[in-house]
Amino acid sequence: MDVLILGGTGFLGRHLVEAALGEGHRVTLFNRGFTEPGLFPEVEKIGGDREVDLSDLRGRSWDAVIDTCGYVPRVVRASAGLLAGAVDHYTFVSSISVYSDDIAPGADEEAPVRELQDPMVEEVTGETYGGLKALCERAAEQEMPGRVLNVRPGLISGPHDPTDRFTYWPRRIAAGGEVLAPDHKERRMQYIDVRDLAAWIVKMSEETRTGTYNATGPDYELQMGRLLEECKALGGAGADIVWVSEDFLVEKGVEPFTELPLWVPREYAAMLAIDCSRAIETGLTFRPLAETIEDVLDWDRARAADREPAAGLRPEREQELLRAWHGVTL
Repeated sequence: MDVLILGGTGFLGRHLVEAALGEGHRVTLFNRGFTEPGLFPEVEKIGGDREVDLSDLRGRSWDAVIDTCGYVPRVVRASAGLLAGAVDHYTFVSSISVYSDDIAPGADEEAPVRELQDPMVEEVTGETYGGLKALCERAAEQEMPGRVLNVRPGLISGPHDPTDRFTYWPRRIAAGGEVLAPDHKERRMQYIDVRDLAAWIVKMSEETRTGTYNATGPDYELQMGRLLEECKALGGAGADIVWVSEDFLVEKGVEPFTELPLWVPREYAAMLAIDCSRAIETGLTFRPLAETIEDVLDWDRARAADREPAAGLRPEREQELLRAWHGVTL
């Protein structure tokens, strides 16, 4: 298979390239060359900014395209429109953030998605991201009807994750001491290892599958307590988990998912309880949680020690919260 990847050197993109090459496919990358330009010297690279000029893609053809970096419907429409006659199949990487806040736990692909008050807005913020992704899905389908696969991942974890939203927990627990944890051990959570997601997307592209699929996991109900216990077993036996109530976190203004990763207030808990059975039925599989944690720890330890984490409580903020919590509970 000849596959064009829009992006390809960031987080999911680099794993997609590795998965495609591992299956013997020929890969072409189209990106600006800003992120890890030295990666994959054996792969053809076309330099360009998709928001400005796609002309270097004209006159070429591929079997499939995988779009890892579409955030604005105008841009996705231009890409899908130009490639409609050059590829047989278009995979658009969307997000479970497309779903409305009021979905119920166990929501599947038919759940209502966000609608923007101004569908012409192009500024990507926490308020507009999900709605824009939903519009991007529609734009791709309108340009290539019946030939689009829309993938809606949940939290993506694994080596080279720039967000640190999963990485925070193995790293923090490995550091030991009292670790502030959100709410209660039974809180449900979901994630997907980037390598499992990439391998499945390549497989779906090979099979020219179309339609919309939630792509998160694992294939059992994972609770926050189990995640943290696995982290302790693999690198943080000296950690002492302190479960802090959600009301306390809200009162102290703790930012969900960014300041305290994998925690969202109870009214949004359904976003971590999405039905991904449709993807599982097509062959989406999940490596053991322990393998993801161990590989993330190894990768994180190899990074620069003075690197500022992209997410998670800063040590002084965590200590301040723990002191306040102990004062409340005395």
